[in-house]
Amino acid sequence: MRGWNAGGLILLLVTAGGIAACAGGGSANGSYAPIPAKRASSGSSPIQHVIVVIQENRSFDNLFATFPGADGTTTGEAEAVPPSEQSQCPIYQRESVPLAEKNLAVGDDFGHRYGDVQIDYDNANMDGFDVDPIPAGSGKISCLHPYQYVNPAQIVPYWDIAEQYVLADHMFQTQGSGSFTAHQDLIAGGTAISSTESIIDDPSGFPWGCDSPYGTTTSLITVYGKYEPGEGPFPCFTQYETLRDRLDAANIPWKYYTEKVIPDKNTAGIWNAFDAISAVRHSAEWGKKVTFNDKLIFTDISKGHLPAVSWVTPDAYNSDHPQEIKGGKDVDYGPSWVASIVNAIGQSKYWKSSAIVILWDDWGGFYDHESPAFFDGQGGLGFRVPMMIVSPYARETSSSQPGYISHTQYETASILKFIEQNWDLQPLQAPDTRATSIGDAFNFSQTPRAFSVIPSDYSQAFFLQQKPSGLPPDTQ
Repeated sequence: MRGWNAGGLILLLVTAGGIAACAGGGSANGSYAPIPAKRASSGSSPIQHVIVVIQENRSFDNLFATFPGADGTTTGEAEAVPPSEQSQCPIYQRESVPLAEKNLAVGDDFGHRYGDVQIDYDNANMDGFDVDPIPAGSGKISCLHPYQYVNPAQIVPYWDIAEQYVLADHMFQTQGSGSFTAHQDLIAGGTAISSTESIIDDPSGFPWGCDSPYGTTTSLITVYGKYEPGEGPFPCFTQYETLRDRLDAANIPWKYYTEKVIPDKNTAGIWNAFDAISAVRHSAEWGKKVTFNDKLIFTDISKGHLPAVSWVTPDAYNSDHPQEIKGGKDVDYGPSWVASIVNAIGQSKYWKSSAIVILWDDWGGFYDHESPAFFDGQGGLGFRVPMMIVSPYARETSSSQPGYISHTQYETASILKFIEQNWDLQPLQAPDTRATSIGDAFNFSQTPRAFSVIPSDYSQAFFLQQKPSGLPPDTQ
């Protein structure tokens, strides 16, 4: 039987005001105690700029299955496909199956909503990826297509970054769902709208937020694990605060770099998390602190206007979401896009005061072998996603081996917790209260590292000249 409660896992009842239990999480490799990260003025943290770079739809195994020393695999578990569906998947008695090596731009798009998490999870067996419907309600199943990993030659900049800085191989989504809630988690820590209900999955209309068409609804999950599709409020929220509220109150500059939201259109603007926050969407910050051009990050760096906290979301072609340009040309600009941001900061005056956090918003339906450590009342934890941390203070394995693999159990809210600790801000919701901060990925007593350029196929100039695709990065 499918479902969440299996394998001895405990359901944690999480409310907006507190938690019933906390997740475990040791320090990386068990050799370092977490370093508390206070605001820069306290003297214990030199970090004055945190840049969160958000990519799209990849599990850890999909990008780093063969990375040396990391918890990856090239073998997965698949469920036996019923005879009634044998015509779709001819070999239907399966256990262990090999992951196929594929290019980054493969064009596959698998289900990655809350219901897909439950199917893929399959009572902690992590073997339901092959029987997950694609797309939802189509009557077709994914078969072995999600069982793949990216050819390392296709993502050289990512591996270069991981080899030099910190790669986190136990980073989980705070909520097991798609892009909408994943991006809310990155600004709010969670989506609890009451003591018993949280938003899950994406709204019923495009774009996702206050600009959604009239009648758009959201879906809910209760602290008891009940899923209520379409029963949530219009996605223009006033029920919870975001990190913006904490930053504004403390006069700490921030900016959200994204594409323009176009009412009644499904475009790149659907990724604008602050479009769903009424206090931002209907304020003077809309269009200023929330930009309508993600490339302004380069201008702000070069002109000395980089804020203390920033989020960067990409154009669809630069997002790592499986894409094909019209005419069949594969799109694999994502690694170069990320490298361009890292290089711009690394070669600027901001290098010695910065921490760049690179992550993928959700697992995208791709296979991953690690089961979530626990479940709470907000639909999490979800599956693993890759995360890298770039900084002159990023922890090193040794002086001769600068790269470091953190095995600490993190979640999306761990990033917010670090920001909150760095500037002495109060937590927002239960997840960023319980989460393990990414602070143990730094060593602030080490000599700041000199920056080395990350080679890539496409330069910053390419992206500055690139015309917006106008496409949504995803629809889930």
